[in-house]
Amino acid sequence: MGSMDGYLQALSLVAILILAPMTIHLIVHKEENTVFIYVETESEDEGEDELGGREIPQLNRSEVARIATFNIKVFGKTKMGKPDVVSQLVDTVLQYDMVAVQEVKDIDQTVPYDFLDEINNVSENTWNMSLSPRSGIQEDDQSSQEQYVYYYNTSVFREVGQGQLYNDSLGDYFQREPYIATFELLNESGNSSGFDFTLFTVHTKPALALEEINSLHDVVESYRENNSAETDLVILGDFNADCSYANSQELWESPMRLPQYNWLVNDLADTTVSSTDCAYDRIVTLGDLNGRLVGSWGIDTSVDDTDVSDHYPVWFDLYR
Repeated sequence: MGSMDGYLQALSLVAILILAPMTIHLIVHKEENTVFIYVETESEDEGEDELGGREIPQLNRSEVARIATFNIKVFGKTKMGKPDVVSQLVDTVLQYDMVAVQEVKDIDQTVPYDFLDEINNVSENTWNMSLSPRSGIQEDDQSSQEQYVYYYNTSVFREVGQGQLYNDSLGDYFQREPYIATFELLNESGNSSGFDFTLFTVHTKPALALEEINSLHDVVESYRENNSAETDLVILGDFNADCSYANSQELWESPMRLPQYNWLVNDLADTTVSSTDCAYDRIVTLGDLNGRLVGSWGIDTSVDDTDVSDHYPVWFDLYR
């Protein structure tokens, strides 16, 4: 994406967010290969700035945990056999502290382990992964099975328990069931921060994107019913939530747009590498994650080679 395209994209994001009823000001920073959006909600607390919103925090990278979602296009043995592509993917992952990866396609299920080894061969820190079983468990979905992976820096996160695919056996709402895993956030010293949260990642079927997006609300409600109304939840992944698959009006009418949900990536974003202009990849939180949600997110446009992926990584920050 050229600098002018990025600038226009940032202006488009500003335009739509200014119209949102819960936002009264925001600041946009444009740095090379990344658009940063900071959204400030209405507040009457002391310490408001002259614009009426809370002051934008100026944080060092070490003060936040950065989580990305990344659809790595057809991530299988062929792609792992291309050293230049793998090197770019490793460099991309290491910009973050956790990456939720979609579209892992390897029937032998060795690629996720091989890629973890490649990450650890380069990283100064130890990384681990939470790997899903192959999704698409229902008989009618088995022609499009994929795995999900959360790759994470063990000095920043610790997995709590074991992740699991959403049990879709009754409704069969999803072609690829969402993968659910819980993590504890570690502080800057690598010790417990006392905060844990649950991630849901999904890669919707394009032709049924809107129906599957709507069903994510049922997934969230079902999880909360079985986990003492847990509220520290993040839903992220390739929603296919734009262009011919789901328009803005349809999305605004979705139960996933109820007031409790906070969509960080808005409808005018472009998360695709190609000439298309579509906000397929999304990050949605339930509330402010116990005050840990910084309010900053970005689209990493440095991934500009479709041999690497046809999606950009999209990320957000949590206070450590």
